[in-house]
Amino acid sequence: MSNVVIISGSTSSTSRLNGVLQQVEALLHDHKVERIDVRSLPPEDLIYTKFDSPAIIEANRLIEQADAVVVATPIYKASYTGVLKTFLDLIPQKGLQGKVILPIAIGGTIAHLLAIDYALKPVLSSLGANNQLQGVYAQDVQVNRAEDGSFELTEELHQRLQESVQQFEKEIQALLQKSPV
Repeated sequence: MSNVVIISGSTSSTSRLNGVLQQVEALLHDHKVERIDVRSLPPEDLIYTKFDSPAIIEANRLIEQADAVVVATPIYKASYTGVLKTFLDLIPQKGLQGKVILPIAIGGTIAHLLAIDYALKPVLSSLGANNQLQGVYAQDVQVNRAEDGSFELTEELHQRLQESVQQFEKEIQALLQKSPV
């Protein structure tokens, strides 16, 4: 069983991104999954770059122990969220090295599709992420919020997530087979 950490850069607890991440977590049922909701970390620790904060130390420990990381964010103004950026600044310089990375983003328009490749992936690369998968970009209209607060994904988005998670799992397995015991 591998360790997977999901980093959510959402600024809202009711974001449609949560519906996407719930689906990803369900698909990763054979793995130990931990989640870091960046919006739940102490704001002062993020803004003032407090590397010695207990909450930041714990979040970085989860990443360090992970075999793979899902980095998820809403896209605003063609880029990932500022709250995600403040957290990424607190990850050690090579904190993503040797890990499989699956980027996921959601936005209001298809025009932001390339934000994963041109905004998010370069920052992840600077943190040592050399095994980044293509990623999944979802549009808001593909995630419907029900009256009870649950989420329903379109079949097309569900299929793309399923395919990406399957590839993610293959890459994790390959990584674990290479690693010394």
